[in-house]
Amino acid sequence: MPLTVRPRRKRSSRIIVTLLSGLLPVVLGSAILYIQAERTLQQSALQTAEQALHQFELMLDNTAQAARELLPLAGKTCEAVKLALREQVTRRPFVRSTNLVWDDNLYCSSLFGDFKEAVNAGDYTQGKLWLMNGNPVTPNTALLVYRLSDGRGGALTTLDGYHLSNILRLIGRDTLLLLQVGNNWLSADGTVHQGRLPTLPVAQSKLDSSHYAFSVAAGFAQGETWRYMADEYPPLFSLLMFFGVVSAAIGHVLQKRSTSPSHEMLRALEAGEFIPYFQPVVHGDSKRWSGAEVLMRWNHPKEGLVRPDLFIPFAEHSGLIVPMTRALMQQTATLLGPLSATFVTPFHLGINITASHCQDLALVDDCRKLLAAFTPGSINLVLELTERQLIEPTDITRQLFAQLHELGVMIAIDDFGTGHSSLGYLRKFNVDFLKIDQSFVAMIGVDALSRHILDTIIELSAKLDLGIVAEGVETQAQADYLTAHNVNFLQGYLFGKPMAAADFISALSHH
Repeated sequence: MPLTVRPRRKRSSRIIVTLLSGLLPVVLGSAILYIQAERTLQQSALQTAEQALHQFELMLDNTAQAARELLPLAGKTCEAVKLALREQVTRRPFVRSTNLVWDDNLYCSSLFGDFKEAVNAGDYTQGKLWLMNGNPVTPNTALLVYRLSDGRGGALTTLDGYHLSNILRLIGRDTLLLLQVGNNWLSADGTVHQGRLPTLPVAQSKLDSSHYAFSVAAGFAQGETWRYMADEYPPLFSLLMFFGVVSAAIGHVLQKRSTSPSHEMLRALEAGEFIPYFQPVVHGDSKRWSGAEVLMRWNHPKEGLVRPDLFIPFAEHSGLIVPMTRALMQQTATLLGPLSATFVTPFHLGINITASHCQDLALVDDCRKLLAAFTPGSINLVLELTERQLIEPTDITRQLFAQLHELGVMIAIDDFGTGHSSLGYLRKFNVDFLKIDQSFVAMIGVDALSRHILDTIIELSAKLDLGIVAEGVETQAQADYLTAHNVNFLQGYLFGKPMAAADFISALSHH
């Protein structure tokens, strides 16, 4: 059905819409998965940082305990305490060396015994921790030195960088993990760097120890979010692709459907698809052609010729019937206007109008333009009032019909006897013709009641001095009956079906 066909679009536009329909769920789904992956990595980095922080604190607890036990020995001779220093190294699994300090001088070491080296408290963050890049014994090997002091004495315990980097490697197996002490920081390869801690590209989490002067940063390398998605979400990506294909298919199908009947008819109006068809009207006595009723047809590009009952009700409901009728009158003027000089008697030209045409005076201008296309006096323009919509007798309608009559336009009531307002129209409006509905004509010789109604309508028109047109004449018996009852004009398949303009003009030359 034509009212379910979507307005034509360019092929490129349809392809673009289809692609966008397919990409939309994929893009939105990927964005959601990306956000979820970021959150997962953020949580993973935080958990890794918490684990590393806890392990470092345990190691420093062990180192600090060694320093606390040695601090009371500060000031004693190295010979007297060196065994105690070495005992702490042996007992503490992470302690690499122990040292005693007096008056800011390291004077005894578990590694060398008597020793002499100045100690600068400013090297230690918060006076407690110093991350250094090795010593004379093991250069370029990280050491974490813990300092504990009390008055003139102090104790230094060192933690081997191997244990530190080992934690960074093992706990941060899939994570970039860094240890920061003051202005120095340690990477997983055991190298000590100076300066600011670098910003980790993805999901960086940084935690500060509440017990010691260090912090831990965890995060991921650039592109880790996409790598994580590629490793963890393949089934979800497959599902997104499926939804994308389904969405594209739906978008493609919907483009073939109509957005609304009025939208489709507006497209057809702009494309000039509503064309006039002409059905002959003959004189009741001579049966010679006296004119035609102009009927609207829809020449749909896909459905072909569409019957009026499939689109006229939609046109009336949407208000498009007015511009559609105007286009029909313009085409009629273009087609028949040049022939009007050959008309021997005024040519009866009937055009349907509805209540929508009676809401303003624009119809007067439309009729004036139509009449101007014909030789003066060559046609009788008859506007046929349909009763699908009730026409109210307002000041506008009275003024409209008055101006139409001044132009010489006549008014007919279409399908008289079937609508609820036919008699009311006779009383309220100055009409010129009655058109007998084909349902009464079809009952001639068949149904006595319908024939009596038909006779009453004919008698009423005679008493009111109105012209009368009988529609739907299909048999000779019907034509003879109507002629015998002095019906002015006949119209029906007996005399001709609705014809395309070219066929009608060709047939008109023979009549």
